Amino acid sequence: MEIFNEIKPIRAFLTAQKKLGRTIGLVPTMGALHDGHIELIRSSRQENDLTVCSIYVNPTQFNNATDLEKYPRTLAADSALLQEAGCDVVFAPANSEMYASPSQLHFDMGHLDKILEGEFRPGHFSGVALVVSKLFNIAAPTRAYFGQKDFQQYKVITRLVEELMFDIELRSVPIVRETSGLAMSSRNQRLTAEEREHATVFYRSLLLAKDLLKKGESIIPVREKVKQLCESVPAVRLEYFEWVDTVNLKPAENVSSQTILLIAGYVGEVRLIDNLILE
Repeated sequence: MEIFNEIKPIRAFLTAQKKLGRTIGLVPTMGALHDGHIELIRSSRQENDLTVCSIYVNPTQFNNATDLEKYPRTLAADSALLQEAGCDVVFAPANSEMYASPSQLHFDMGHLDKILEGEFRPGHFSGVALVVSKLFNIAAPTRAYFGQKDFQQYKVITRLVEELMFDIELRSVPIVRETSGLAMSSRNQRLTAEEREHATVFYRSLLLAKDLLKKGESIIPVREKVKQLCESVPAVRLEYFEWVDTVNLKPAENVSSQTILLIAGYVGEVRLIDNLILE
């Protein structure tokens, strides 16, 4: 497994590989890897000759300085996991490499970055779009892989690829869950054992809502029942629960394979998100 910390060497390496006709899969991450990330690596390996995993905690997508400071950084353990998973290339740059000078560029994705996560994390998706654009330009991958857990992020990146005409195929890989149902997340590392148990309420809320909606109940009483369920669990604070279409993230009108339930909230000091596609 090749490890790069600078842009010029990895760009030269990948350019040489592409000249040999090899396809490249890119898995952008912020590290603190878990089985969900490894599933992205597996998906990339199935479709590409080379798999590149970037590990970079991007400061421009954090609107909370404490969250940025406390975000887990486990590069040595991450590298060992990637080696075992068969990853070919790791790109782990420093901030000075990715942002040689303070960025002045901002992205506006219309309503896509103003609702849901965008409402509670202003500027977040502009930072995501910026760093993903940089990674796409550095690696020039054939395909790029993202987890379904960050569904809104995937839609923003889809818009980014369309608008900027990146010649890249995007893949969304289903959520990987712990046996309790908790969606795997790097932020789970910050949860105590008790908080981890409390955090399962978000997935239980999604399952409850799915059942009620399929029985014909409208979204307003369903939203109230989800709120009540979350309020019944200690240290849990619901931030939002919404039912939208999977194309434009606009409010859903009926149960179909083109709708998705999204939820976000806090367990103690840790903010978590989850979602469930209705089929």
